[in-house]
Amino acid sequence: MKKHWDNPLEHPMPPGTRVPASLQIAPVTVAPATVLAPMAGVTDTVFRRFIRNASMFMTSAADDPVDQEREAPPPVRPALDETISNQQSGCGLIMTEFTSADGLARMRESKRKRYLTFYDDEHPISAQLFGSNPTTLADAARIVEQTGFDMVDLNLGCPAKRVVSCNGGSGLLRDLPLIATIFESVRAAVTIPFTVKFRLGWNDNHIVCVPLAKLAEDSGLNAVAIHARTREQGYAGQARWEHIAEVKAAVKIPVIGNGDVRTPEDACALVAKTGCDAVMIGRAAPANPWIFRQIAQYTATGRYDLPTEQDRYRMIRTYFEMLLTELTTDTSRAPAAEAAGKMKQFASWFTHGVHGGAALRKSIYEAKNGAAILEAVDSFFNREVAEEPPDSSLADAQMLVPSLVAGE
Repeated sequence: MKKHWDNPLEHPMPPGTRVPASLQIAPVTVAPATVLAPMAGVTDTVFRRFIRNASMFMTSAADDPVDQEREAPPPVRPALDETISNQQSGCGLIMTEFTSADGLARMRESKRKRYLTFYDDEHPISAQLFGSNPTTLADAARIVEQTGFDMVDLNLGCPAKRVVSCNGGSGLLRDLPLIATIFESVRAAVTIPFTVKFRLGWNDNHIVCVPLAKLAEDSGLNAVAIHARTREQGYAGQARWEHIAEVKAAVKIPVIGNGDVRTPEDACALVAKTGCDAVMIGRAAPANPWIFRQIAQYTATGRYDLPTEQDRYRMIRTYFEMLLTELTTDTSRAPAAEAAGKMKQFASWFTHGVHGGAALRKSIYEAKNGAAILEAVDSFFNREVAEEPPDSSLADAQMLVPSLVAGE
């Protein structure tokens, strides 16, 4: 997945516009109306819980007033022993990595747990499936429901060649009759909410988002999510939000908008320009795990906190510790190698915005194992904290924007 955006647009805050407080998908309440997008290799149970608890890794400016003299606090390593609500985290719905329906239907029940593991604090949670065989997808959807997920989602958006070559993901966008059969089969197989995430179409000559959304509605699906790019675009160029607006005007079921939401301003602009019922965030989440909380702050107050170096240290250190703990409890894996590899994968995202981040990335990449990576992180941030100016505070880094209240 491409980590950066092509010439991202800056969206000013539309007056009076905010991300909706909640979204109802059949019996499931998504509050606030923000969704963590399913991302292969990213949204495993560790990252999902990490996002749900991201509020713990930021010091609020209200607790750190500008006029209060202070010294930089020592590094803190929080344990995830608090219950964080969706409203506190700012993320109303989390989704799994996409999972092969064929693989899920064939594998042993014990192995399924590796792909469908989730914890009680992840609700509401949706499991995303990909595949092209209606019967197999229906069987996999039953497994998802029996496992205890709140929703099941069908992937019609992945642009990867290995997925498309099997007629999965966005490859199915070329065959609406087959999609109709899949919708019918999966809808008949489960009682939990059934949703679909899709792209605009295969290419600019084959834009099918509106008829596909209508097909979903007519087939009894409960919501649609749209990544406003074609399969041919991949992650390049600008997301074309006008097509999300077209879909919203065409159907009565909830519409979730996705594409180029990097900031709270972007999230509010997407709602203002499309009328979508919720905002889905993908690439921005690993780069800025606080984005959901920031959106909630922004829509409530017209301002949001930016993370300090200390906040980033807490975040990186805690995620890496969570990763090591989760992997070492799974005897079916080679935890040391997998944990170190995942730490290095996320280092390029997590160090975005860190002063001197290139040096931190280099030390992480050169480390031989998880323990050495943690030591490199500790060493880097202990040095950074020691060198931090004494008057530095989160309030100094706080983003101020026009108030959402008319007249202020």
